[in-house]
Parts: sequence; structure tokens; C-alpha cells
Amino acid sequence: MYSRKEVCRWLAISERQLKSWERQNLIPALNEYSLADLAALRTLIGLRKGRVSAAELRRAVAAVRSRFGAAGNPLIELRLYSDGRKIRVQFAGTKMEPVSGQLLFDFDQAEINKLLAFPDAAQSPPQPSKAAQRREAESWFERGLQLERTGAPMDEIVDAYLQAARIDPSSAGALVNLGTVYFNARLWREAEQYYRKALDVDGGYALAHFNLANLYDERGRREEALVHYEAALQANSNYADAHYNVALLYQAMGQSLKAVRHWRAFLKLDSGSEWAGIARRELDRLRQSTIVAGSRPGKSLAPGRYAPQK
Repeated sequence: MYSRKEVCRWLAISERQLKSWERQNLIPALNEYSLADLAALRTLIGLRKGRVSAAELRRAVAAVRSRFGAAGNPLIELRLYSDGRKIRVQFAGTKMEPVSGQLLFDFDQAEINKLLAFPDAAQSPPQPSKAAQRREAESWFERGLQLERTGAPMDEIVDAYLQAARIDPSSAGALVNLGTVYFNARLWREAEQYYRKALDVDGGYALAHFNLANLYDERGRREEALVHYEAALQANSNYADAHYNVALLYQAMGQSLKAVRHWRAFLKLDSGSEWAGIARRELDRLRQSTIVAGSRPGKSLAPGRYAPQK
């Protein structure tokens, strides 16, 4: 099945033209098109290029529907062709003029060659180049970002990212952003699903590992969180946010020495932010051995954790 946008692009017609033909009852209004529907549109385009008037076309289609009740869409189920500015129909081996119903027997080869044949059912429409697909996917991705910035409804944001991922299945960024949209909505299963899909596309994608680790940490699944924080750092050893969160996790698990190592790594990478002040405070507390092994910092001083990112 193909979307309206794809059909308009492949057949070089506008959405306005498509809607006009729908209003004239020449074609049904569809959101998705099959190969047979594309064949019908090609027939319609061919007839219009043959300078058949819109009024003549409407009369002919209505007459065919009246005479062949079984034919739901004459442009698909019958063969229509133009003879000058007239339309002829071929059905079950019989050729006729659709409005009058007059049978035609005087076909010569030149007339037969005017028949608008259906495309081979096994032949797919021409596919856009990979570069064109990437550009279209990037356009949908940017639309998703813009919708998020403007506070659009969640379903519109999700649809934009889904379009990007469908057009370019290698778009791990679109999959990660889908995961984060669901994470922020606290729909954990969907968020995990898209983070994992991103990792299926790119197993070394540090951001996907980081966000999945946050999800597991949020759900109290510390061991799984630690695996993915470490994977994020393996993919990018200078990932400051991952050092920060893994330091918190080790600190909460009572592994102070490992926590100290990651606090120090974070401060080397980010020494000037407000988060650096928290890191120094936690590092100093560990050094002074004022934290009971396995406990978290007091509520009034509890450091924040970097949330999933895009």
C-alpha cells in the first residue's frame, strides 16, 4: 500500500488534482493505494492527456458503472482508452462506446495501440533513490522536533517520527526520539521497545544505550541499567552525562570506589556547569566517608539524574 503523498510524487500529480477527481466521483477517496489503484490513476491520467474533457470522462464512467454493475471502479476493472476525444471501453472481449452502448467492430492496429494497458502487477512503482529517501526521512524527523518544540499533541509527534523511521529504517535517531516521547509519557513498554529497535539498527549507539539505562534505572532495574550505562561509555568514553548517572548508580549500590572514578571522569569533562557543583559535593562526601554504604544521599541534597535525551 502507498500513501497519498507517495502516489502524488510518483505520478507527478498534485493533492489538489487528486481531490478534484475524488469530488467528481471518478475515483474513490483513499488514504492508501494498492497497485490496482495506481493503475486506475494512470488510466485516468492517460485519458486526460488524450484531451478527453472532464465532462466526457464523467459521463463515460457513469455509463460504464450503470451498464456493468459488477464493475466497482471502471478505471480498474475495465479497459478504457481514448479515440480522439471520445472514450471507448473494452470488457470481456467486447468493445463498445460506453454512453450509447454501441458495439464497435472496426478496430485497426492503430486503435488497439491506444489501449491503456495495466502495469504488470508484479512490477512495483519506481522507487525513490536512497538519497531522496534520506532527505524525506530527515524532513519528517525535523517535523517531529518542531512539533515537540511547539507543544503539539503526542500523536502528531509520534506520527512524524514513525514516518521518518518507515521511510528510512536505518534512522536510529527517530527511533530513540520515539522512545523518549513514550518515556516522558511514562509508557515504559513502548519506550523500551523503541530504544531496543534503535539498538537493533545501531548496536553501538551511545544515546540509545544511555536512554535505555535511564528507563531501567527509573524502574528500579539497576543491574540492567548498569549494563547499558557501561555500553554507552564503551561507545563514547567522553559521554559526561553517562559518567554522572553511572556514578549515582554505583553510589546507590554502595560501590564507592567505582562511583568516585566516574565522578572524577565527569568533572574532567564538565567542570563548569551546575551539575559539576553537585558532582563535587558528592565526591567530597564519599571522600570523607560520610555516606553509609548502600544508602542514597539525603532527600534535601539528593542530586538529580540526567533524563533520556534526543
